[in-house]
Amino acid sequence: MELFTDGIGRYSKEWNDKFNKLERIIKSTYLKTNNMEQKRTSEKKRKIFYWIVTLLLALGMISGGIAQLIRAKANVEGTIHLGYPLYIMFILGTWKILGVIVLLIPNFLLIKEWAYAGFFFAMTGAVVSHLASGDSFTEYLAPLLFGVLTVLSWWIRPDNRKLPQVIQNN
Repeated sequence: MELFTDGIGRYSKEWNDKFNKLERIIKSTYLKTNNMEQKRTSEKKRKIFYWIVTLLLALGMISGGIAQLIRAKANVEGTIHLGYPLYIMFILGTWKILGVIVLLIPNFLLIKEWAYAGFFFAMTGAVVSHLASGDSFTEYLAPLLFGVLTVLSWWIRPDNRKLPQVIQNN
């Protein structure tokens, strides 16, 4: 768009070029600002989703860990049914509670990775144990759900909760 004239009605190419360049810079800046705002909104939604998933996971793990430590009747019966010794309840219950603590507090990035791995192994092991025992879907639905929550929480965790090597590879 040629807006500037040289004083006698002729358009000044130099001024029009400058105006067009300024117009492109303004549009570019607006688009970058708009993209940054969209990215911040997206990151905020992702962080909220992460905390919802992680808190559901933590609630399930802490309640399961406590039930195992106090040897709740249903847990004792389930452990016997699956063919495991009862002392495994103390081990699993302790590690679940410690894993929840590590997931919820800041820092300790490597230990967080271990907690996620432990939750994943415990939940997939529970699903396989129920399948091997011939249990119905409802019997292994909870460990399957918590296994999915474990993977989801690990996958969408914010960068400040990832190991530096993991951030560089994404």
